[in-house]
Amino acid sequence: MSNRFKPVLGPAMSKLCEYYFAPHSPFAYLGHARLVALSKQYDVKVAIKPCDLSRVFNTSGGLPLAKRAPQRQAYRLEELRRWSEYLQVPLNLQPTFFPVQSDDAAKLIIASQLAHGTEAALALTGAIMRAVWAEQRNIADGATLSAIASELGHDGKTLLKSAETASVQSEFDRFTEEAISASIFGAPWYVVDGEAFWGQDRLDFVERAFAR
Repeated sequence: MSNRFKPVLGPAMSKLCEYYFAPHSPFAYLGHARLVALSKQYDVKVAIKPCDLSRVFNTSGGLPLAKRAPQRQAYRLEELRRWSEYLQVPLNLQPTFFPVQSDDAAKLIIASQLAHGTEAALALTGAIMRAVWAEQRNIADGATLSAIASELGHDGKTLLKSAETASVQSEFDRFTEEAISASIFGAPWYVVDGEAFWGQDRLDFVERAFAR
């Protein structure tokens, strides 16, 4: 990553980035590795907040992909192709398992955060996103989610059971309500020092916010 905005902050002044996303979002996938790299470069803590994007859309006027106008759907594919090529991030424009229900994947990420911390949860998030967009895997399938977690060195079956608990569901609901209250209408969504940034194509501005 570029050092052009390298901060003069010490560790005691570490910033916080609230990271709202849905695990099935292709644009969150395209930006995920860059966000993680930037957070390490600028010593920024990431608050992982996977949320229910369908509920966010219901309150913000957003439409699920299948209900969008054909011209919007076509342009989305062009944008995904451009960004995938530019970032050199592998992406299947029309993966086998998409659209896909991602609530269980979101709750697995939350369970990982609670059990193993932020770094582990960020790694699992990236692996789940790659599973959809680069590996043709079904993240709505419990066995697949368990396998992805196990591939990262976790006890996948135990983590999957943890993801089914009321405490994890409560966190998932809380993050979703936070997103709605904050007038969030898409993913990925980053909040730094109270300033909101929508989309992985705004990560240059996120970097500036990290450096301030």
